[in-house]
Amino acid sequence: MDLGINGRWAIVCAASQGLGKGCAIALAREGVNLVINSRRQEALEAVAEELRRMNAAIEVRAIAGDIGDPATRQALLSAVPQVDILINNNGGPPPGDFRDWSRDDWIAALDANMLAPIALIQACVDGMAERGFGRIVNITSSAVKAPIDVLGLSNGARSGLTGFVAGTARQSRLASRNVTINNLLPGSFDTQRLRGNIERAATKAGRDAEEVAGDRAAAIPAGRFGKPEEFGDVCAFLCSQQAAYMTGQNVLLDGGAYPGTF
Repeated sequence: MDLGINGRWAIVCAASQGLGKGCAIALAREGVNLVINSRRQEALEAVAEELRRMNAAIEVRAIAGDIGDPATRQALLSAVPQVDILINNNGGPPPGDFRDWSRDDWIAALDANMLAPIALIQACVDGMAERGFGRIVNITSSAVKAPIDVLGLSNGARSGLTGFVAGTARQSRLASRNVTINNLLPGSFDTQRLRGNIERAATKAGRDAEEVAGDRAAAIPAGRFGKPEEFGDVCAFLCSQQAAYMTGQNVLLDGGAYPGTF
């Protein structure tokens, strides 16, 4: 299927590995020019070169830095002729007990996972509306639908972003101008972050990491962890011409792990 986005320009945040990289790869295959971001310059440049080899017809620009820093966001926006597609993505805050979190911990979580993506949305939507095309996908978490007790910082910040999107996406001056905003909620995907979490859990429990991984995968109805490339493919569809009538939605990709009807 031709997604109708060849030649568009996209910003993809946290694209040096994992789900962000999966999204960048899927968009590159569709002929989308990319401005990619992550904190690590060397890793980011390696991904940029990989994307250029994958599709020599596209332009790929790499801007390293923390997306929570206004200067980094401005550098991203300055590197792109126009933003047709925005993929908001950032690492989540650490787990813990809410009794131990200070105000600074909460502000850091809100800055990274709510306020930074909102700032990029704010910077892009009016231009998208003027041109009559815009796709924004926020990578959040399945914990938005099924909160995890030790991830209270993430639950709060990402739920705040979800509430903001629910109202903003439905503004007629955006939706009627072919600008969509949707959230993509990953469950357990086979990324370095997941493997690191499993290794820490295994060490704490005195178990083998592969054994722990097997138990976690078996608990998912699909019987496995998701692949970053299949996550990227769904993201690319949400950015397509075909998805123009879909906005303000929370799309859950978790292999059936969430047990609810709604």
